[in-house]
Amino acid sequence: MPPSTSSDLTLSVNGEKYALTVDHRTTLLDALRERLDLTGTKKGCDQGQCGACTVLVDGRRKVACLHLAVAAEGREITTIEGVAEGERLHPVQQAFLDLDGFQCGYCTPGQICSAIAVIEEHAAGWPSAVTGDVRPEAGPPPLTPEEIRERMSGNLCRCGAYVSIVQAVARAAQETNGAAA
Repeated sequence: MPPSTSSDLTLSVNGEKYALTVDHRTTLLDALRERLDLTGTKKGCDQGQCGACTVLVDGRRKVACLHLAVAAEGREITTIEGVAEGERLHPVQQAFLDLDGFQCGYCTPGQICSAIAVIEEHAAGWPSAVTGDVRPEAGPPPLTPEEIRERMSGNLCRCGAYVSIVQAVARAAQETNGAAA
């Protein structure tokens, strides 16, 4: 008997459990969009280069087009549909709205998920490639526009809304953690 090419798995997405049978090669992106009808996560390049499909897996950023659905079993997946608290938008979502951090909106779900992780990574003291002093005792660096741009560099916006995106991330970080710019 040939080996099976599919697996039964349970995905925990936005606090809900979903039982699926998927081909082993199914990406998390395709499982979310095609099997669970969570279409907020966008398919951009399908090669892990644009960030449009960014979701949070156990609070860490993942490009869902490169992450296999079978590898997400047992993990908590958060998509753009799950970042708000009921009717109250997440501070990053609100900042994107207030500061026009989007134009066409296609990349916005991935940008927002990435920004949420950026703010948490910064608050935890994780350095970036532009962080001047990476010693743990130095603490988190100021969340300057340069820090934000570097940390968000995996998310592309074809419309060029970068100035507003940086402003939105800075405002949300200030509101969330009191991070100084």
